[in-house]
Amino acid sequence: MIIGLTGSIATGKSQSSKIFKQLGCYIIDADKISRTLTTKDSKCLKDIVGTFGTDVLKDDGSLNRKKLGEIVFNDKQAKIELERIIHPHIIRKTNEIIAKKYNVTDIIVDAPLLFEVGLDRICDKVIVIYAKYHLQLSRLMKRDNLSKEEATKRIALQMPIEDKMKLADITIDNSGTLAELKKNIKFIYKKLKDID
Repeated sequence: MIIGLTGSIATGKSQSSKIFKQLGCYIIDADKISRTLTTKDSKCLKDIVGTFGTDVLKDDGSLNRKKLGEIVFNDKQAKIELERIIHPHIIRKTNEIIAKKYNVTDIIVDAPLLFEVGLDRICDKVIVIYAKYHLQLSRLMKRDNLSKEEATKRIALQMPIEDKMKLADITIDNSGTLAELKKNIKFIYKKLKDID
């Protein structure tokens, strides 16, 4: 079974992914794939530099994530351009991993942009993790040391969580405690296994 796991920034998707891993699922982390794809001298990084210039590189030639983040979080068109470069690479790598692991165990495709990239099409079920907006905002401010204005802007740049929830098979509210989140995920995973 392939389960897509997504949410919005700071809603608890990564924490949920860890819980699924504890339950025995194999995790495909799209963010980790993205980081490995953009290592020094990679084809993907060369494409990024071709679009955004050498300003997005550190002195050693590796990607300056902070600098690139500042650009794409302040310019919607730049964000679209970056996604156009990276997404095909992420999809290809995800499919490669699934081909190797499909008969081994249940797979979680942990991707913040699951719907935007089209990875939902390869999933048997899609789960969206969400949290009340004020909690999401405060978690993001605390986690990334951002002002309220910066955090609000980052949330607004993403596909609205309500839209993701409409497209999901299952939604999980992560406005409570970690213990509640674990309980909900265990319950849902057991139900999915029974159906499967």
